[in-house]
Amino acid sequence: MKIGFIGLGIMGRPMAGHLQAAGHAIYSCVNRTPMPDELLEGGAIACATPAAVAAEVDCLILMLPDTPDVEHVLFGAGGVVQGVKPGTTIIDMSSIDPIATRDFAARLEALKCNYVDAPVSGGEVGAKNAALTIMCGAKQHVFDKVRPLLELMGKNITLVGDVGAGQVTKVANQIIVALNIEAVSEALVFASKAGADPARVREALMGGFAASRVLEVHGQRMIDRTFDPGFRIRLHQKDLNLALAGARSLGISLPATANAQQLFSSCVAHGDAENDHSAMVTALERAANHLVSGYSTADISHTHSFSGGCS
Repeated sequence: MKIGFIGLGIMGRPMAGHLQAAGHAIYSCVNRTPMPDELLEGGAIACATPAAVAAEVDCLILMLPDTPDVEHVLFGAGGVVQGVKPGTTIIDMSSIDPIATRDFAARLEALKCNYVDAPVSGGEVGAKNAALTIMCGAKQHVFDKVRPLLELMGKNITLVGDVGAGQVTKVANQIIVALNIEAVSEALVFASKAGADPARVREALMGGFAASRVLEVHGQRMIDRTFDPGFRIRLHQKDLNLALAGARSLGISLPATANAQQLFSSCVAHGDAENDHSAMVTALERAANHLVSGYSTADISHTHSFSGGCS
């Protein structure tokens, strides 16, 4: 199949690579992200615009940062709608606003295209290992058609409901992940300040009811102070903004989500917007004047050792 893939970033690049390795021809547009060498060497085709990509392919996948990016690629100058053919399936694997998703789908379905919202969870590691969790909103027959493609990129693939349901599920996922990061951060700051070895604490907790992927992966990041981005704070903030805006429209309260967002905002204020979301721990470390690694922030501020500029 000829597949368009727009958004060849940290996650999009390996996802497109899996499709190419399975024998599909990959097309992308170079006015957003340069075509990676490994895709070019595998025969990928670089096009000038999203419209040019859409004119060539049977299926178009988007993996973009935010709602305005998706809207621009689909409907802006040189956008998908200017080149797309009837019968094309558009799969948006970005994490964006569910309400906007339904609007985008309606506009494309009016052009006799199929639309699937299929946001993912699993980060860079999941993308590289073709082990993403994929949450889908689509008509059943459209989902059945694209599922073999999704299975090349992920393992846990669920049709949640009609278009928009995938994005609602992803927002729920991001609430859970953010609160888990906050919980692990608080636990490790507490344990370290109380004099326990946080690495041993993490090891002990991994055998009990508190075990989680966040404790396993991000707990280790917090101990090692390795905050190179798998999923950036600014992107998780964007997702929590969707959660909180949705809560307002539904007339419900999400107090713990709001608190997690404030902790992320503290990180952003200290220059950590591009760090991995596990760096939320630095906001709690500043409040405690104590690093999970066992030093106070005041002890090391003059050495610039506190990762991400959060001294």
